[in-house]
Amino acid sequence: MSDLIRFQHHQSAHCESGVTSNLLRHAGVQISEAMSFGIGSGIFFLHLPWIKVMDIPLTSYRSFPGTIFKKNCRRLGIAYEYRKFRDPIRGARALDDYLRAGRAVGIQANIHWLSYVPEKFRFQFNAHNLVVCARNEDGSYIVSDPVLETTSICPASAMTRARFAKGMLAPKGLIYFPQLQENHTDKLPLENAIRSGLRETLRRMLFSPVPFAGVRGIRFLAGKMRQWPTKYPDLAMRKLHMANVVRMQEEIGTGGAGFRFLYAAFLQESGERLGSQVLKDAARNMTEAGNAWRDFATLAARFCKGTLEQPFEEISDRLLTIADQEQAIYQTLRRHYL
Repeated sequence: MSDLIRFQHHQSAHCESGVTSNLLRHAGVQISEAMSFGIGSGIFFLHLPWIKVMDIPLTSYRSFPGTIFKKNCRRLGIAYEYRKFRDPIRGARALDDYLRAGRAVGIQANIHWLSYVPEKFRFQFNAHNLVVCARNEDGSYIVSDPVLETTSICPASAMTRARFAKGMLAPKGLIYFPQLQENHTDKLPLENAIRSGLRETLRRMLFSPVPFAGVRGIRFLAGKMRQWPTKYPDLAMRKLHMANVVRMQEEIGTGGAGFRFLYAAFLQESGERLGSQVLKDAARNMTEAGNAWRDFATLAARFCKGTLEQPFEEISDRLLTIADQEQAIYQTLRRHYL
């Protein structure tokens, strides 16, 4: 339990960036969630109509799960452990071995099976991240889930089921954590890591070779929405598709506005760290883009509730305006950091 006492739980806006920040802090690196999100190039946009999640096209506002943690470690020059398991028994044994050694570890799990999460917030999603801090004498686990206010208790059976759930983005018992010697924490290349994270984000958002990703992806979704009245004659199906886009933005995209507010905080903190007015101005503009995403979500929600008539051109136009806003931000940053 001594390791649990030393592990400080911090509530976060997003699970993976929160776990990354908390694990790095535990290892001696004082880094905010926003900074870990930006260094890990967490912001993105992707719309894939041909890939279905629960029979609804995939829309994502962030990078692929797992990449935020790994890119933080690589860009900061921190060694890390990252293990997956085929056998649930071996995976459970490995988790217990790390905990007995006093190691707090990050894991990936299906939030639906985490019994400590309020039932109304549980759904089939395999890419939820949390920290396991210790194991109790009764076999249950003490966990630091960054989207909750305090630590929680998770029964062993629920933990194993969540860690080895099947389906898209199956966690496969993933365990990960950074390895760092305390006397190295003051030598980390934070400023270079900030620039590396910025450059990758700019390349992905501005220069995607495919039409369904980056800024092009936002415009791609806008075009697809205009087709929904013809493609989905059933009003309930159109509402379901619209609700999913907003859900991915405001619930899965925790922190709101598809992570745009979180990325704005990264730009502001980076501007202060690097003494860059360009980054500070970009932070303000990204906050405005986040507000525009929120306005889009409000309009979409009105359609889903039946209080907005003939919405698709108006909602689509909102997305096109957002794409223009974000492109202008990235283009400005490109001139200085790419």
